[in-house]
Amino acid sequence: MVYLPDRPLSDDALLANLDSAQAPALLMLTAHVTGEVSVLRPEWRPDLAKLPGGGYAPETATSIRDHCRERLLPLLDSQAEWPELPEDSVRRAICSWLMGEDSEDAQALAEVAFTPDQADPRAADWDLAQVAPERTLRAVVIGAGFSGLLAALRLKQAGVPFTILEKSSNVAGTWAQNTYPNCRTDVPSHVYTYTFVPHDWETYFGTQQAIFDYLNEFALKNGLLEHVRFDTEVTATRWDAASASWTVETRTADGDVSSTEAEVVVSAVGQLSRPLIPRIEGLDAFEGPVVHSAEWDHDLDFTGKRVAVIGTGASALQFAPAVARDAAQVTIFQRSAPWLRPTPELRKPIDPAERWLFAHLNHYRAYYRFSIFLPRLIGNLPAATVDPDYPPTEVSVSAANDQLRMQLTDYLIEQAGDRRDLLEKIIPDYPPAAKRIIRDDGTWVSTLKRDNVRLIGQAVQRIDKDGVWSGDEHVPADIILLGTGFRASEFLMPMKVTGVDGQDLHETWGIDASAYLGITLPGFPNFFCMYGPNTNTVIHGNLVFFLECQAAYMLSAVRLLASGSHTSMDLRPDVFADYDDEVTEESAKRAWGWSKTHSWYQNAAGRSTIMWPLPARTYYERTREVRTDDYQLS
Repeated sequence: MVYLPDRPLSDDALLANLDSAQAPALLMLTAHVTGEVSVLRPEWRPDLAKLPGGGYAPETATSIRDHCRERLLPLLDSQAEWPELPEDSVRRAICSWLMGEDSEDAQALAEVAFTPDQADPRAADWDLAQVAPERTLRAVVIGAGFSGLLAALRLKQAGVPFTILEKSSNVAGTWAQNTYPNCRTDVPSHVYTYTFVPHDWETYFGTQQAIFDYLNEFALKNGLLEHVRFDTEVTATRWDAASASWTVETRTADGDVSSTEAEVVVSAVGQLSRPLIPRIEGLDAFEGPVVHSAEWDHDLDFTGKRVAVIGTGASALQFAPAVARDAAQVTIFQRSAPWLRPTPELRKPIDPAERWLFAHLNHYRAYYRFSIFLPRLIGNLPAATVDPDYPPTEVSVSAANDQLRMQLTDYLIEQAGDRRDLLEKIIPDYPPAAKRIIRDDGTWVSTLKRDNVRLIGQAVQRIDKDGVWSGDEHVPADIILLGTGFRASEFLMPMKVTGVDGQDLHETWGIDASAYLGITLPGFPNFFCMYGPNTNTVIHGNLVFFLECQAAYMLSAVRLLASGSHTSMDLRPDVFADYDDEVTEESAKRAWGWSKTHSWYQNAAGRSTIMWPLPARTYYERTREVRTDDYQLS
């Protein structure tokens, strides 16, 4: 795929652009193509915290590129013949070199972390017409975001008839809904994609518009748009045992009510779809505009206005700097400070020469992605794990956690400079990983240093018609902006889900939502969740990869239904209970489960219904295919 047609494909151009290659990716590519693992010198092992660049001194990076250039030059004419995958021994050597050890977890995940461009190893390898030609098997997918579109593609590949029901007028889910200034992902662009659908990203971290376009293009190219019923919200789903099917009730934006029958339902409504409007006394009495980040009003003019920002989560850290450039005064109300991860490239464009390499140098993009993807899958779970002998406190929960705390604290001290008054407000009072660690390129603290910006380090008490009260102080405001996140722990709300014997899902859950692997639960046959309870990852995994795992599991289940002539599959209660106990126990061992600080990782009772507490490898291996013994089949 040629993204920059003004740069002709030639050996000279390829060699010239190698100067922009990231050294770790180029070294691994060279080992793959030549089979010479000796190029992976120990002294050239990258700093995992500084990938994709690797943290080399400039002269070292130059030496690496020259070394690779010499070995690749005789092979450039035969790029089309380069092996698609490395030999097993080469792959193991590449993995061990990158990770700095021969980790079995890393080796197991390396098999899926490296994917040649356009390869789709998890595509359906079966077709309903062949497996069960006489079988009626229809599916409804609820939601057309990242997870819903993926589930739909897998069903289409397997020849299963399906309909996507989407409450809004666009695909892309949260990336259609959130359009506030500077909205972008905090996951590197090249791993915030489906494994099998690469993209020519212009920035290291994709903007809202770029991600929206990516998902729209994906839906268009794969023929999914004709399966979507837009502006159609699912209000209820009801299981009928006699027909072994679900009745899915819907309401359109015009108020029309109808229903759809399906043997399989895939709920892909996500966790970040319903804005959290805080219950603050007097909020309704405020006479100016009150705008949540997920419901941005682009007609707002901040020029000369006094703006109150409530919240300092990921969205506020993105939109508040933009607002501060126009507003007369911005007052930010912070309940608890966020930990910041230094990310200098957060808002930077990718060098056009490197984008040229992504398009023209076989396997370069795959190894660039591999270099950031595999370390992210392995992650740093030990730094989020409680050591009871440490002992754990609200400062840090283990020696590894304390080391992370010191690194992040040093960054905040550097950012604050001589503003000691500010430093007291921006250093969090909870252990790292208890809440989301937010990427930062220096923009946040520099915004807080502006003459027209003030940070108040306590929550809002109440609001009146013309301002905000914090303690005994009244702060006048013309506009209130809510950076208060989403109702993430209220899974599948407000949709009513009724299972076997009239069992109501939300009554069954209470506030403790849980599903086996985040996907299935007893009493609700043929019902599958995407991005369900306890499947979010931040410090040790990758969300889109987890979605691919869930889609693979769902597809395996649908094949089991079809090939075995079964009408329903219902998770065994004992399997669910054992899993639920395991997740609860493991969550308590992590910083987000141990700390008493408030975060969206937890529900109202303090239990984490959001985060996956085990290694990513565990999730990958448990979702590769359905275990028949886990289900009651009929």
